[in-house]
Amino acid sequence: MALKLRKNLSPAPPPDCPLMTCMAFLGGAWGPNILWYLSAGPRRFSELKSDIPGVSPKMLTTRLRELEHDCIVERTVKPTSPPSVEYALTSLGQELVPAIQAIVAVGHKLKKLRQQNASRRSRNAARDSAPAPRAAP
Repeated sequence: MALKLRKNLSPAPPPDCPLMTCMAFLGGAWGPNILWYLSAGPRRFSELKSDIPGVSPKMLTTRLRELEHDCIVERTVKPTSPPSVEYALTSLGQELVPAIQAIVAVGHKLKKLRQQNASRRSRNAARDSAPAPRAAP
């Protein structure tokens, strides 16, 4: 017998759901990392590249351009010799920082729970694989 489908009590998302719009910024490749490092202040491209191991220069450039296009990051060319470029969060980008910090806080809790569960599983496995005590003759 199939289970009865329960009615969803959550309100319907508004048209052009703002949650999905916001998550598109946070969920994109390397986006949270870029926001995290820029939250402490402006960074040059090479600094961001060294901050985020594993990101290719092409991907970092692409993502920075997307975030700049979306008014999350601003790019400033400094009149130095040679010219240098700095990236910083816009005021809209700064509004995303508390969301990133909240995700990091929950991530720490999840990581701790995962470690506790792994430790518990390994103790249980060791206990279950131990030879049974022998009965006295």
